[in-house]
Amino acid sequence: MSGYGKGEVRSADGTTIGYRRWGDGPALILLHGGMLASQHLTGLAEALADAFTVCVPDRRGRGLSGGHGGEYGVAREVEDVRALIAETGANRIFGLSSGGLVALRTALAVPELERVALYEPPLDAAGSMPLDWLPRFEREIAAGRTGAALVTALKGMEVEPVLGRVPRFVLTPLMAIAGRAGREPSGDDVPIEALVPTQRFDIRLVQEMAGTAEEYASVPAQVLLLGGARSPAYLRAALSRLAAVLPHARSVTFPRLGHSGPTNDGRPLVVAAALRDFFTADPGRPARPDGAGR
Repeated sequence: MSGYGKGEVRSADGTTIGYRRWGDGPALILLHGGMLASQHLTGLAEALADAFTVCVPDRRGRGLSGGHGGEYGVAREVEDVRALIAETGANRIFGLSSGGLVALRTALAVPELERVALYEPPLDAAGSMPLDWLPRFEREIAAGRTGAALVTALKGMEVEPVLGRVPRFVLTPLMAIAGRAGREPSGDDVPIEALVPTQRFDIRLVQEMAGTAEEYASVPAQVLLLGGARSPAYLRAALSRLAAVLPHARSVTFPRLGHSGPTNDGRPLVVAAALRDFFTADPGRPARPDGAGR
């Protein structure tokens, strides 16, 4: 992995937001999703670093950044991104999953954003996102059973189809071992054990933004909606709803990808190709709606 620089900004409530930085060029912000940190988007960042100054923050509550704070919600996350925009001059942003929710809400609040790319934001409509697993997850976190909680979240959200076919009694000890192995992170990386409990805050964003699709009809930015054909139906439905509401939106579906497509565990180079086309398109020419059929 090539080297990266680091920076930090101070959000409106005083929270420090730290970020990793690659490349040289127009600024581009990448926002990770739930149970992830900036370390999981390094492949995507490096693939775009020859054309952009890529800034990947640890969203609050993780790694280089401060805690969630007592009044956590989407407004705090938007303030964090505002601080990054003010520091970097970015007018382009990408968000994965709950990071996509943050990017979407920021696009509504910050008209300076010209191009916004969203990969499967879990925008809930009429209870479309499964959340019946959440009480069990909370109990397991409270009991310190991080591996079990990870299994509960992954099975409940249905984002990893293979895991859905593996019994819990097989998965839980494997996840517990993985968590213990990751207790000593490398460099700025955040251990798995520290990331799993943060999922409760990302679910809070999902709940807060549920039923808000119509509000994004006034987003002025060009928006690229990205998703994988192997992802759960409720995520594909959220993208379809946004495509119908957003005034300047185009969609790309990756036939061979699922929800983790942009991460290091997915196929970040494939996603980067679509993002490069979108973010480098001439302002007077809309980005192509294809170019990602791999």
